[in-house]
Amino acid sequence: MPTISAEALTGFAHALLTAGGFAEDSARQTASLLVWANLRGIESHGVLRIPRYIEMVKLGLVVPDSVPRTVRGKGAIAVLDGGRCAGAVGMNAAVKSAATLAATHGIGWCAARNISHCGALGYFTGALAGQGLIGIAMSASKPLMSYFGSRDAALSTNPISIAAPVAGGAPVILDMSTSAVALGKVTAAKDKGIEVPEGWGIDKDGNPTTDPAKIAVLLPMAGPKGSGLSLMIEVLASVLAGLPVIGPILGGSGSGSEPFNGLVIAADPEAFGSASDFQIAMTELSDGIHGLRSSTDAPILLPGERGARTAAIRQRDGIPISPGTAERLIKSATELAVDVPADLRT
Repeated sequence: MPTISAEALTGFAHALLTAGGFAEDSARQTASLLVWANLRGIESHGVLRIPRYIEMVKLGLVVPDSVPRTVRGKGAIAVLDGGRCAGAVGMNAAVKSAATLAATHGIGWCAARNISHCGALGYFTGALAGQGLIGIAMSASKPLMSYFGSRDAALSTNPISIAAPVAGGAPVILDMSTSAVALGKVTAAKDKGIEVPEGWGIDKDGNPTTDPAKIAVLLPMAGPKGSGLSLMIEVLASVLAGLPVIGPILGGSGSGSEPFNGLVIAADPEAFGSASDFQIAMTELSDGIHGLRSSTDAPILLPGERGARTAAIRQRDGIPISPGTAERLIKSATELAVDVPADLRT
């Protein structure tokens, strides 16, 4: 696979997004989010998304210069409306709002409704953990995943991320989809020309398949647990924020082009007691997990630790890009008259 530096890939991503219609600041924030995912080995949420993002601008699903505005608020709660802004822009605004509210109230709850695809949520919760806060983020969108026991797409893959700071070390960052696998991993498998494991999804007739090109509906993780968690994220991120997605679609009144909704919560450990005691306890917890006996030869890792190690390697050696992804990015660059980095042409 071709390998490219994070700096060069960020510049290329920014140029593609700008040429594809994104406003300068939206392109900058989006490129940063996508390359962060590639650095951490989360190809499913990296630059492979760019052609689709550009297409969403053409279709009017993303308003690339829209700026989120506060439409409601009470105490520690704020509701932002993104006007179909880029997902990175909406979620970054929610992070800032939630952190500001947490400084006053000890906790901040910010709904970011009417935005677009949010990308890797760990990017946003990690930013809060970097400020010494607990970060929680969720996102919701149109049906992509079956409800347990059904063969129909009824829920989204609604991801959730929780991050906590650790004194002197990288934050612990849990970032998971409520489906057996994120849709982007199916796209990544297509780009690599490989089959996927059983249990990822079903075809249009409801039959299990390992061909990523035939997957029509994703399956929930852990059966009813995954679909139940996804349903409640829809409640928190969409219904409570005043912009339900799933209900109108299943009820027949939806347009089929519903936006994404996001939710960011920031909590200040100082509001619960001593922040330094919290950090000491987090270090003790982390050390305890690392000290567990491994059932294999692999080390015991905390959530997000594998990604942090991968990022360190890729910052040094470059980011590998699958041939399929490189081909689609080059195609977009050719159409938009954007220079392609030499490393991607090899």
